[in-house]
Amino acid sequence: MSDEQWFYCFVHKTVEPLEGCRAADRMGPYPDKETAARALEIAHARTDAQDKEDEDWNWGPAKDS
Repeated sequence: MSDEQWFYCFVHKTVEPLEGCRAADRMGPYPDKETAARALEIAHARTDAQDKEDEDWNWGPAKDS
């Protein structure tokens, strides 16, 4: 396994190595360039999955009738 780390930069919309933009402007680290390139897709999928699991977030607490 490689010790390299890759990041997705929001400013440049590109994949960067560790020596890139400041941390606040990027997501990561990811284990390889290909995964870093999918950072936004991965984040959207994780958010969608969490929203589906969290009934209270989507619909509010259940109310007794």
